[in-house]
Amino acid sequence: MNASSNMEHRKSRAAFPQAERSTAEAARAGRSPELHQERAVQTRLQVLEAAATLFDERGYAGTSIKNVAEQVGMTKGAVYFHYPTKEALTIAVVEAHYARWPSLLKASQSKGLGSLDTLIDLLDQTAVAFQNDPIVRGGARLQMEQPLPPGTLPTPYVGWIDLLRQLLTEAQEAGELRAGIRPEAAAHTLLATFFGTQHISARLDRRSELVQRWSDSRDLVFYALRA
Repeated sequence: MNASSNMEHRKSRAAFPQAERSTAEAARAGRSPELHQERAVQTRLQVLEAAATLFDERGYAGTSIKNVAEQVGMTKGAVYFHYPTKEALTIAVVEAHYARWPSLLKASQSKGLGSLDTLIDLLDQTAVAFQNDPIVRGGARLQMEQPLPPGTLPTPYVGWIDLLRQLLTEAQEAGELRAGIRPEAAAHTLLATFFGTQHISARLDRRSELVQRWSDSRDLVFYALRA
């Protein structure tokens, strides 16, 4: 078997499950119009990032459409054109937050690593995203607050648990896990370690030291996991 086919054989096939929420609640919150012109798309992204930054800094209750408009130098009417309600803007930030993860997973899988190293690479990328990406940061705070009616936003963490279990199961099948490790239990422990680290860093230093804090935690956890 040549090197390229061996790399393909080792690549992880794990995938994030589709985030679910109530379609009725989503419709009730309102949807922004579908726009495809480049300028409109860029404006919408600018509004989204400004809102995410404010949600991260002030929370849902402390952020208004007026605040978002002032942040981007627009009128409230212009913001409402793209996002007709504050609820719609909230949903859009959280959906954009979730949309980050499949692309990061794909980037990690494209490196042809074993499943355990794919998992490490993914979580390393995720730590960087939590430290630097306003969409990820704002979406994370909204997910912690769950400010909208139940079912409007996806339930946090369940998709991550499923993905980690898939990757750890692949690693076990490839002989990469230490004997006696149960992928389901390890997935929950790893999830708590990563998101606990990012949450504590968010509270103590606005995630400015998250990448280093995660690196320290990662080395300990994966020392215990790896065969």
